[in-house]
This record gives sequence, structure tokens and C-alpha cells, in this order.
Amino acid sequence: MHLGPGESQGVSAVTAPYDKIHVVVNPASGKDQPILNTLNDVFVQYGVDWSISVTKKYGDATEQTRAALDHGVDLVAGYGGDGTQHEVANALLGTGRPMGILPGGTGNGFAREMGIPKKLREAVELLCTSSRVSNVDVARVGDAWLIQRMYAGIEPDQQTTRAQKDKYGVLAYGITGARRLRTMRDTSFRLTIDGRTVEVSGVKCYVVNSGMTGTGVTIGQTFSINDGLLDVFVLARNPLSLMAAEQRLLHLETPIEGFHYWQGRTIHIEAEPPQTIWTDGEYWGQTPVTVEVVPGALGVVVP
Repeated sequence: MHLGPGESQGVSAVTAPYDKIHVVVNPASGKDQPILNTLNDVFVQYGVDWSISVTKKYGDATEQTRAALDHGVDLVAGYGGDGTQHEVANALLGTGRPMGILPGGTGNGFAREMGIPKKLREAVELLCTSSRVSNVDVARVGDAWLIQRMYAGIEPDQQTTRAQKDKYGVLAYGITGARRLRTMRDTSFRLTIDGRTVEVSGVKCYVVNSGMTGTGVTIGQTFSINDGLLDVFVLARNPLSLMAAEQRLLHLETPIEGFHYWQGRTIHIEAEPPQTIWTDGEYWGQTPVTVEVVPGALGVVVP
């Protein structure tokens, strides 16, 4: 399909593991590249029956993924950043269908976590050649799911904007993060982790499933996307908390790295004053919130 006049379909020696593939394209993602030409070139080469849909607003990727499943596709892949992958995953969970990833965002942390090639053509070829599916953990938050991380303590006007990402790339996250840390006020967090309650004061609270960042650096060496555990830490402005976060980032095994850090399967967060919750970078609501890990619930096509 999608061939021009006089063109003939190429023949590949490799049989694609998925006959019908749908790609959800986020046109507002951070990369400028010829998406359709690349998709057509590769899919035609492998004889894949492919289709696309284009998102315009948050929620479109989830709806379009569900519609594609209703039409009998074998695989849905999201072209975009982590927010796009989050939406596609929310539609696929519980269906038994695997997820493909085409990195087109600014950071692409989840794509890096799963070992997906950075170049679009190579990532599309992966969907046509790999039959390997990795089953990774996800976390349930109310009626929704997250694949990377949840955090509390950032208001909507403090988020990194699309314009900042376009101008600075992945550095935009560090720039806005440094600005926020100077102006944010401490919050009293009450965390109940697998029935054990701790109270701690800080500016941000994280619950992490996938520890890979868009720069390719993991938040800490203990983070794993398939260990059946969620990692929790609170970031405060005191020197010990900042030093602990730095040592986790640098993968240093010291007693300090465990400061304000826990692991568990079910985490309940209360905050005073109440804090805004973000899941995979998307607005969710306000505290209190409960997060529960679901081991191996999402299948992802990987090398």
C-alpha cells in the first residue's frame, strides 16, 4: 500500500512478525524528520500492511490505539516522546497485544530504557524483524497506568514547556528543574509503603518504575523496570538530601544514597498542603494518591 504510480513492492527475505501495524503519530514531538517516507520505505520492503493516525490533543493516542485494535491490527507503535508512549500503553494494557516504540520526542527515556534504536529507520526495521517481546512492569494509579514515573510537587505553570524543549532539547529539563528548586516550598509528605508509614518533608516526591532519563542516564543503579518493585524518593533542599540524589545519579554505593529512598509494591501518598500529581509527565490530579505495581503487565517489542 501507499505506492506511487509505476512502483512495485520490494521483496524482503525476512518475514515480518506482525502483518498489520498501526502507527500513532504525534506531530508536536520534538524531532523534525520525514516520518511518512521512512515508514513507507521500510514497511513496503517487508510487506507490512500499515496505517497511521495523527494526534491533535492529549487523549487522542489512547483513543486511536483502541480504534486500531478494534480494526484487527497486530501491533500499535507510537511515534513521539514519553507522553505518546504513555497514552499508547494505557490503551494496550490488558489486551495481550504488544507495543512498538518509535522515538520521536525530545527525551525518549522509555525508548532508551527498552534499547530501541535512536534513528527512526532502524526503529521501524526493528518492528519488522524482531519477534522478541519484553514484559515489563507498569503501575496502576486509579483508573490509569504509568510506565515510567509519577511525581508530586510541580504545579502546571512550572512544567517544562514545548517551546523550552524545542529551544534547549533535553537541557530544558535541567534548566527548569534548577529554577523550580530555588522557588518551591517544603511539603509535609506522609508515605505508606507496603503498610509501613514514614513522614518526611521535601519539595518533590517521586515514584519510579523506569529509571532511564532522556539523556541516557539512569536515576540510580537499583532502579529496574522488571523487578516487581517501585522506587520512592523525596527530594528536599537540605544538603544531605541533595547529596543523596547526586550519589544515586552517579551510581555511587554509599550509605548516603539511601537517604529519603524506599522500595515497595504499593505506595500511598498524602501531602500537606495537597500536591499536584503527574504520571509520565501528564497531569493526573491531586494528592492523596495510591500507586500499585503490576509486574510484567506490558509487552514491548525490543531488539
